[in-house]
Amino acid sequence: MAVRKYRPLNPAKRKRVRTKRDHLTKKSPEKSLTIKKSKTGGRNNKGRMTVRHRGGGSKQKIRIIDYKRLKSQPAEVIAIEYDPNRSCDIALIEYPDKEKAYILHPAELKVGDRVESSDYAPLKPGNVRPLKYIPEGTPIHNIELRPGQGGILVRSAGGEASITAKEKDFALVKFPSGEIRKIKLNCKATVGKVGNADHFTQKLGFAGATRHRGRRPKVRGTAMNAVDHPHGGGRGKSKGNNIPSTPWGKRCKGVKTRSRKKASESDIVRRRK
Repeated sequence: MAVRKYRPLNPAKRKRVRTKRDHLTKKSPEKSLTIKKSKTGGRNNKGRMTVRHRGGGSKQKIRIIDYKRLKSQPAEVIAIEYDPNRSCDIALIEYPDKEKAYILHPAELKVGDRVESSDYAPLKPGNVRPLKYIPEGTPIHNIELRPGQGGILVRSAGGEASITAKEKDFALVKFPSGEIRKIKLNCKATVGKVGNADHFTQKLGFAGATRHRGRRPKVRGTAMNAVDHPHGGGRGKSKGNNIPSTPWGKRCKGVKTRSRKKASESDIVRRRK
């Protein structure tokens, strides 16, 4: 997938970079597979702001994605669409009984291809197999953490994991972050790499593009007064000797927040770098 640059007619377009959408074949989503998306503006049920820098943005609909892929019948890819709720694209598939579903769009999957979910499905992008039937080194995504749960790991654009080894009832899976984790062999995964790998080369270019995504302006802590932020105050552009922290004095940037008491802690073989 290529990127699109713009003629420098103004300062915003000079630096703007977007991914090309020539491969998309359908503009409007499937009506039966969408639900309304309500926005909170970062406020709780009492109307108080609990998450800063959220609000506004374009109207969106949630596309219902089939992460479980329980039907074993082969399905045909009939469209590739844009999804505003995720970084990768989605593919619309249709089963022989005319039932339709959305799946994450793997790289190299095209309209007219067939996808399948079974123990011995061909090792082609978009097909689903249990980890016990996937050879080591095969690129995979949309991986289950518990059998029947549905894929929850490696779902963003360009994501790709692989099986490094198999031991007894577990497979050792290496993730894009470098972490290696034990996952049960009867958990399912989708073959292939997630599409739209050029998503992370995008540059929005102007402030309005950020507002369209529902993100409101942020103010640096060093630009505030001392009463408003631990980094505030001082003469001129002074940062002081403050440790990076939130407006409420809690340490941030580099502080580990994962609990060592988590049940899945013992499944991590090697932590991410």
